Amino acid sequence: MLPRKLPQAIGACIIDLDGTLVDTLGDFEAALGAMLTALGRPPVRREQIARLVGKGSEHLIRSVLALTDEGRAPDQALAERAWPLYQAAYLGINGQHSTVYPGAEGGLRALRALGLPLACLTNKPLAFARPLLAAKGLDGYFDHVFGGDSFARKKPDPLPLLEACKALGTAPARTLMIGDSSNDAAAARAAGCPVVLLRHGYNHGEPVDTVDADGCFDAMTEIAAGLSAARHNGASVTQETQHP
Repeated sequence: MLPRKLPQAIGACIIDLDGTLVDTLGDFEAALGAMLTALGRPPVRREQIARLVGKGSEHLIRSVLALTDEGRAPDQALAERAWPLYQAAYLGINGQHSTVYPGAEGGLRALRALGLPLACLTNKPLAFARPLLAAKGLDGYFDHVFGGDSFARKKPDPLPLLEACKALGTAPARTLMIGDSSNDAAAARAAGCPVVLLRHGYNHGEPVDTVDADGCFDAMTEIAAGLSAARHNGASVTQETQHP
């Protein structure tokens, strides 16, 4: 059993999207499948896609194309053909094959009830992220939404988190990053933000409890409850986590 502490004195939260709020593997599978069909490539399995999500659409497309060609990286011309095919397919089905995780909306509601400003920060292109949040009824909880193309660099680079902190008006040390992967944790550590992770996400196919984070939880509602308890008790909340 490993003790984990949920940070206290939090003034705002930055929240990831894919794997954190919404299970979007179905959307990725459908859009990538349409792209691959148009390119005359074989489909890839959902579990393969789950290991690749989180580093932006360009990385996802290139990695999937490599899977269909014995691991060989695609040339630039093929990648450039694939991108508009993927974009058109994704925009056409965005949200239709995805589901909000249990506790996600309740957790957002509870965080807002604590008076915490929220920013959604994802490596998904902003043109994909905003419609998805709207389709799932989650857009109204956020003061800001940032995509993978909102800044010069993506997570795990700390720049997006630092810019989100500026927009929220809180110091990194008082801004909690909530995500589902080592990508989110690495960005938070580099930016000086505390970070907690959800177990139901993707994390590149690896157990999330092994990631360097300040806590691992099963639902957003648990994180909100922990922050509420820390605020009222004036002390960190210790949570017992167990490796699978």
